[in-house]
Amino acid sequence: MRLLLLSWIYHNRLKFFLYAWIATVVFLPGMAVSSERLAVISSKANIRSGPGTNYEVLWEVEKYHPVIILETKEKWCRFRDYEGDEGWIHRPMLGEINTVITVKDKCNIRSEPGEKKPVVFTTEKGIPFKVLEKNDGWLHVQHADGDKGWVHPSLVW
Repeated sequence: MRLLLLSWIYHNRLKFFLYAWIATVVFLPGMAVSSERLAVISSKANIRSGPGTNYEVLWEVEKYHPVIILETKEKWCRFRDYEGDEGWIHRPMLGEINTVITVKDKCNIRSEPGEKKPVVFTTEKGIPFKVLEKNDGWLHVQHADGDKGWVHPSLVW
């Protein structure tokens, strides 16, 4: 039986792919696959185990938290974050903002671009920032609380 099926697929490749495409369009209309990078635009957002408010809240993220969208199902997005964790978030909580998140245990945020410039504050791993500009290989960033400074791209995702 398996050999007959494989033989039919080989000899009828065009029909097979057409049927597969039709089945995808008919049976998965509310689902889209994506890989765009978005960021949280609300002050806080719940990350859920599935696409809806009836699913368990797994954790919470703050404004500017960047995510890679893996799929969309109606008004919900399944994503992966900088640590490889996956979850679901309500689409209206996301926007197209250039953001980064710190990936080192200690990140110096400086007054100007450059390793010798004064440190204005230090952050821990997992702190999200909005990118304001790029200059001399450095990123000018702003935290949701308004704090600004410059960070080297090797310290963020």
